[in-house]
Amino acid sequence: MTDRPPPRPPRPPRQGPRPLALHLGAGMSVLTSWPAGLTLSRSSSPPWRPELRERAASLRRDLAGVDPEAFERAVEPEARRRADRLLTGLERYRRHPYRRDLDDPPPVWTEGRARITAFGPEDGPPVLFVPSLVNRGYILDLSSRKSLVRWLAARGLRCFLIDWGAPGPEERRFTLSDYVAGRLRRAIQAARALSGGRRVGLVGYCMGGLLTAAAAQRQPEDVAALGLMATPWDFHAEDRAGALRVAACLPALEPALRTLGELPIDMIQALFAGLDPLLAMKKFSSFARKDPESDDARDFVALEDWLNDGVTLAEAVARECIAGWYGRNDTGRGDWRVAGEPVIPARIRVPALALVPAMDRIVPPASARALGQAIPGCTILEPPLGHIGMIVSGGAQPKVWEPLAQWLLRTVR
Repeated sequence: MTDRPPPRPPRPPRQGPRPLALHLGAGMSVLTSWPAGLTLSRSSSPPWRPELRERAASLRRDLAGVDPEAFERAVEPEARRRADRLLTGLERYRRHPYRRDLDDPPPVWTEGRARITAFGPEDGPPVLFVPSLVNRGYILDLSSRKSLVRWLAARGLRCFLIDWGAPGPEERRFTLSDYVAGRLRRAIQAARALSGGRRVGLVGYCMGGLLTAAAAQRQPEDVAALGLMATPWDFHAEDRAGALRVAACLPALEPALRTLGELPIDMIQALFAGLDPLLAMKKFSSFARKDPESDDARDFVALEDWLNDGVTLAEAVARECIAGWYGRNDTGRGDWRVAGEPVIPARIRVPALALVPAMDRIVPPASARALGQAIPGCTILEPPLGHIGMIVSGGAQPKVWEPLAQWLLRTVR
């Protein structure tokens, strides 16, 4: 009789979606508040939000001939079904067997917690991809099916991808100037040295685009071209009230900032959740209907795992972003300074491309469009995708990856 190896212990469930209590509370509060909703629908008082007046009137007309008790009997089981679907989706995600199916290449450059990995032919046109400080860089190298940098590398580009890493003792003292005029400057110079001295294309995603725009202005001798993907600039252009709500959260975050020297991941995720409080309910209710073995389900899990693998934000950087960008709109007003020098897009003199996803709910399109319009000669493309969809959705390759590849191959030598 042969000995069988002991069975592997089951993996513990994922901790996300983070912060779980917030997402669960928001979804369940909506799904259990239907009695109050019914009461309001029968009331003749005006709706709380003036923009809902016509929809409220339409709802009252639809309910005019409906027996109230029969309607209530129908709504209750539907609310229970939706609650069950949300809980099922959450649990299936937390226990899904998928784990990221790509290994990171060994780093070609490191400094502090930051590291650069490289993809593609060593003699290809060099491009440095710069993600946000609050997310891991592998959104651009998400999985074997969804990797922008590997796809571009297969087309001849030498892709460098920086991952900022979680702040350590050194980075917790950083300001945005330390990142742009210090670490990013040296990362650009390292990518250039690794490319035989050739000037490097920069592509920044979301917050990374703000950093690369400042770097392109400061280092024109090192930068061949600037690509901007869903990069905010005028934070008050389209949703000033939303930006000010984010800024108003800063006093409540101060105890954590002063105690920890950084903004914790769950607090960052809570700020993003405030932009669309019911997004998690919609996403995970939909996930409950997917075949767990399908590519679609695995893609969903891959993306959610990345979202929940966030990075803390250094104390001073968090204040600059929340109070300066969202609160005062320093960038849009021309008041943002890096190492004492104002960041003025009109002073950027390298070829530029701004990809502004038209369905972005994190960065309002008008905010991102403002940066492209301020850079002389910048090409602006507005693919009909969302903030993350422009990177990993089914439409990303024809609408974003291919135009980006063609532009980089033309402008970076």
